[in-house]
Amino acid sequence: METWLNPITLEGELIKLIPMEASHKSGLLTAAADGKLWELWYTSVPSPKTIDTYLNTVLDEQKAGLALPFVVLDKKTDMIIGSTRYLNCDAKNRRVEIGATWYSQRVQRTGINTECKYLLLTHAFEQLHTIAVEFRTHFHNHPSRNAILRLGAKQEGIIRNHRIDENGNFRDTVLFSILDSEWNTVKHSLKFKMNR
Repeated sequence: METWLNPITLEGELIKLIPMEASHKSGLLTAAADGKLWELWYTSVPSPKTIDTYLNTVLDEQKAGLALPFVVLDKKTDMIIGSTRYLNCDAKNRRVEIGATWYSQRVQRTGINTECKYLLLTHAFEQLHTIAVEFRTHFHNHPSRNAILRLGAKQEGIIRNHRIDENGNFRDTVLFSILDSEWNTVKHSLKFKMNR
């Protein structure tokens, strides 16, 4: 099970998910600058000041087998437009979280997130044989909460005072999941949305 999460490229019609590397630094910064996403107080998007720490943390988690980070590549432009990852990986219990997802402002609400999550969920359920995939988001991140619900995930609950951010604020985290027994229905729904 120690090689459960191996770097892999996942490809759809609109995007490619490529394993993140330190060499993606400038592409990630360019993507995050579209909308100055690092200014959103309820999410963690790298800024010019935090990009090195962001990359070091993410790549260290990957080496430890706890995460598998991706850059999101727009197939039309061949440019990085965001990032996503598997995180909080639990190989023994075959559970994984999909999160730390963000996209350049210009590609938000374009169908890219649906395809991205479809690729990640398909790989998680059909290749990794997970029994559950989790999604977690800040209580105040309503766009993210609504996007997770649209995927077909169900809200499990709210973890109160789950984290303390860099400003000392307490974060309540909303927890969602999709179970392996629900995957066929969710997959059918996502395919329907993507084909429209």
